[in-house]
Amino acid sequence: MARLTKNMKEVLSKYDAEKHYTLDEATKIVKDITFTKFDASVDVSIRLGVDPRKANEMVRGTVALPNGVGKDVKILVLCTPDKEAEAKEAGADYVGLDEYIDKIKNGWTDIDVIITMPSVMGKVGALGRVLGPRGLMPNPKSGTVTMEIGKAVTEVKAGKIDFKVDKFGNIHTTIGRASFEPSKLAENAKELYQTILKLKPSSAKGTYVKAITLSSTMSPGVKVEPKSF
Repeated sequence: MARLTKNMKEVLSKYDAEKHYTLDEATKIVKDITFTKFDASVDVSIRLGVDPRKANEMVRGTVALPNGVGKDVKILVLCTPDKEAEAKEAGADYVGLDEYIDKIKNGWTDIDVIITMPSVMGKVGALGRVLGPRGLMPNPKSGTVTMEIGKAVTEVKAGKIDFKVDKFGNIHTTIGRASFEPSKLAENAKELYQTILKLKPSSAKGTYVKAITLSSTMSPGVKVEPKSF
């Protein structure tokens, strides 16, 4: 059996790994058991009672977190010249088209979000093998394929995130940083949770939200009681 480190022993003394806590308790515990020297991300994992293999049970959406995610999101806008000024004014980090498509083909993916417009999706679609596995492919459902480029950039910079259930029925996403006040982490988590509830497929049977776990970078998970949301 592997020996526990000093930090891990301290972590395990602060909470019960098998107990389900309220959301307010869990956010405080996660902050208390985070020992990284950097400002760790705080993530939530929600296990849903859906079958992602069925198209009508795929849960995907976007949510504007009231307190943002606590990091500067790097945005690339792939657009025609007439939209470049709008994108730059809204705060996009990179703006262009063919030159950035070539860079991505050559392996460049130093970005967090790509926003584009319907008329150039033919070119962007060719990057699927590079962007798909990294979760960077623009999608109309997440608001990243739109003619309202400036609005989309502003929303993402303000804390809008997109989420998607994986093949195991889990949604995993960041809701803030360890430096956030517990109340702000809880507000973000509640906003995400309410959005996911609204997206419940009509064909989903039984318990929709099966389990919720809160954690930070390199910390163990803290189980959360769904009713506390």
